[in-house]
Amino acid sequence: MCTRWVVRVVSVACMAMLCAAITPAVAENESTVRETGRLLAVLLDVGRVVIGHNQLLLNDPTKGHKGFTSEVFAQQTVAAFKDRTGHDLANLSASTVPEMAKPLLARLLEESKKTVASYQTVINMPGIKYKGLIPATFGTETGTRFQSWSGVYMKQTAPDSLVRNPKNKPDTFESAEMKKMSEPSFPREGGQVVSAMDEDGKAVRVLLPLFYGKDCLICHGTPKGERDVTGYPREGAQEGDLGGAISVKLPMP
Repeated sequence: MCTRWVVRVVSVACMAMLCAAITPAVAENESTVRETGRLLAVLLDVGRVVIGHNQLLLNDPTKGHKGFTSEVFAQQTVAAFKDRTGHDLANLSASTVPEMAKPLLARLLEESKKTVASYQTVINMPGIKYKGLIPATFGTETGTRFQSWSGVYMKQTAPDSLVRNPKNKPDTFESAEMKKMSEPSFPREGGQVVSAMDEDGKAVRVLLPLFYGKDCLICHGTPKGERDVTGYPREGAQEGDLGGAISVKLPMP
């Protein structure tokens, strides 16, 4: 009896030591995956912002060649991403971003450039007031391109009442978190994200809120109900209102 008891005590002690060793490793992995998801969401949003800042140029019907090539887009995106995160996409090998993030960020930038490249013909066509390339279409198409290549879930979504494209309809997790993000108490500055482990513990979800800025109000502002350049009725939004979120889901290593 004493021998069995001693063996059991030793076994329990070993299990406790093993769990103590595993927990920090799991936490470190989760932190790495979380940061990778955050950076991917930020990069997609930076691309959206660059498209928004260039909207008047892109839709100018009086000009032919706009000079807004995929390379010009990339240069502006790299600069804006560095300003926002401190990380240089042009020198990822020397960056302090997680190792798992480096190839994913590089590929997301390439897929972003492909989206811009696909619109070059219409962008440079004079006489057309709406070229189809807006932050929303950029986000949806680039997210789809990236997901097809990487298998990483990436989606631009919005509350049900604001969804214009059915492909962007939120799932249960996204809906619940965006409801919290829409509260006045949720920080509008600092790029705060919401992240959570999936119920099965096999993946991490990251949600980056998208609040309307001045560029966004061209299509989503007032007067409410009036058709914007895309043909959709404006939502009557104000600067700082929640417009949606970028959702990323990454598997745990």
